[in-house]
Amino acid sequence: MPDTRHSAAVSPTALYTGAVWAKHRLSHPAFATIEGRLLYAAGAPAMMLSRRFGGPTLDGLLLARHEVIDEQLHAAIKAGTVSQIIEIAAGLSPRGWRYARRYGDRIRYVEADLPAMAARKRALLARVGCAETANHRVADIDAFALTGPASLDGIAASLDPERGTAIITEGLINYFPLDAVNGLWRRMATTLQRFPNGLYLSDLHIAGENRNLAVQAFVRLLSGFVRGRVHLHFGAAAEAESALTSAGFATATLISPADCADRLRACRDPAARLVRVIRASTAARV
Repeated sequence: MPDTRHSAAVSPTALYTGAVWAKHRLSHPAFATIEGRLLYAAGAPAMMLSRRFGGPTLDGLLLARHEVIDEQLHAAIKAGTVSQIIEIAAGLSPRGWRYARRYGDRIRYVEADLPAMAARKRALLARVGCAETANHRVADIDAFALTGPASLDGIAASLDPERGTAIITEGLINYFPLDAVNGLWRRMATTLQRFPNGLYLSDLHIAGENRNLAVQAFVRLLSGFVRGRVHLHFGAAAEAESALTSAGFATATLISPADCADRLRACRDPAARLVRVIRASTAARV
């Protein structure tokens, strides 16, 4: 049986991030729901206080990881190694909408989420005039299902096996215990091995980089916000990279957004030091 117990806890972040993307003009204003705007307003005083004293902010964290994932995905598309994307727990992310507009029929983009969120995303896309096509669609998924049309395997089966494929899990991994994460990574690696090139992009928080008292308070705030525990699975980036290769990826690197500050403005926020971006592949040339 798939374990969906933890999935419901992620829903508030989808609403919150929808408001963040709209505020920073990364998405259509329609993606900022009433609930998301209320959540954003509720968190604003704490974020303002943190910013005033030079601390991290949720906006900074979300934007830094988003921009680095985008940079990696754009590079793979431009290099021709990836032309199909499955974004798991896409929520109200504007990425599918933006990429469909930018790349058209050069790519196939599948936004996948739990049925209730997927239905909401379909309605929002229709509202902004973005009709579903063979190149951009929303799919129901249970990321922990082993078989069936709503499993990762089932969604991947609908794609072209001759085209390079990427899987994205932004804002998902740290809300699940380690055994669930390792199982998901194994399924992702197995799925991507079907394609000539397979790329996995995600954010990940490392325990060893989130130890000082201010950061721990920030993590507790985030845990309360998503109504569930935020798991810090690995003590160092090398441990996470080893877990990814053990799961079946040929290569794995954890990128620090703070190292991208010279070219990505969002990565200048102190929060950029608190998160890593996974870049793992099933083929050395991706």
